[in-house]
Amino acid sequence: MIYFDHNATTPINTKVLEEMLPFFDQRYANPSSIHSQGRSARKAIDIAREQVAALVHAHPSQVVFTSGGTEANNLAIKGTLIGMGCGRVACSTIEHPSIKDVVGFFDGAVRRDEVSVDSRGLMAQDDIMRLCENESPLLLSLMLANNETGAVQNIGKFARIARAKGHYIHTDAVSAIGKIPVDFEALGVHLMTLSGHKIYGPKGVGALIYDKSLDLEPLVHGGGQEKGLRSGTENVPAIVGFGKAAEIAKADAEKNQNYLSDLQSYFEQKLKSLPGVIIFSGNVERLNNTVFFSVSGIDGETLLMMLDEYGIAVTSGSACSSKSGTPSHVLVAMGIDEITARGAIRVSFGLQNTKAEIEVFLGVLKTIMDYNRQSLTF
Repeated sequence: MIYFDHNATTPINTKVLEEMLPFFDQRYANPSSIHSQGRSARKAIDIAREQVAALVHAHPSQVVFTSGGTEANNLAIKGTLIGMGCGRVACSTIEHPSIKDVVGFFDGAVRRDEVSVDSRGLMAQDDIMRLCENESPLLLSLMLANNETGAVQNIGKFARIARAKGHYIHTDAVSAIGKIPVDFEALGVHLMTLSGHKIYGPKGVGALIYDKSLDLEPLVHGGGQEKGLRSGTENVPAIVGFGKAAEIAKADAEKNQNYLSDLQSYFEQKLKSLPGVIIFSGNVERLNNTVFFSVSGIDGETLLMMLDEYGIAVTSGSACSSKSGTPSHVLVAMGIDEITARGAIRVSFGLQNTKAEIEVFLGVLKTIMDYNRQSLTF
């Protein structure tokens, strides 16, 4: 099978798995216990916290471990709006459902606004400046890189605009880490969401990086773990795995980014030679592993299933909303017509992919396109 869906999830790195295994059956103690085994588990979490912080140039004390990116996004938005007493919240029209849905949760309780995007998938700075002119406290939630198109946003500039007016800004960096340099301090955001399974770590673990000047309200109350911001006994194996994955991602960053960029360039050069292919956000800075495109005359879901029959795994957009049956909300926000949007599929490369696999994919795609054209002539 050829797996081209790494923006949905990545296979766990064998070194990460090896690091995790002892915490299932040997070093299994509760990290809140004060005996030596408990202290050993606590030390493992502390090391992982340092590893995750180092990946994004944050301080370990700013890292709160969660069950994944979705929980971290919820904590960032709900925790800030409640804890800081913000009366307004805004997100872009291309955010992940875990942002859009939680913003909608406050309907009626706070004022909600949206930041539009242009046809390239880039957020409108004018919208952000307009929203920030209002003096009442505002929380902006703007993703660093889009999980479907791969378009990278100018979050550093948006953060400077927000901070200058006394507002708060959160960025979902789940899709960005491991693919482009991510620097919490340099970006100037107040909050940042990360996830382990996007960087060859385990599923079920994520983190919220936060500015400690914020007064966050926890979502889960109990034993006061994670500085009181996320109660519950920590998932030590997953946290250890996340830390190891972060350490590897940082150490191999340049090598991995160059490799993925080479695959992306090779694929797009070949893809552009095919008739009726449209690459979305193709003329802006993008994640170096992502190609979101449409083939004229072929429905994306149909194409996805036909590729699957050949043993090739791709997706028609975000894995979290792929069952909705509607066109990509990202492409709709970009003003792409519904027919073209329905024809979109996403290829997202990983470190185990090769140019030979790309050639297989292109050969299968040409076969499907030829079959489709022949069918239309009858």
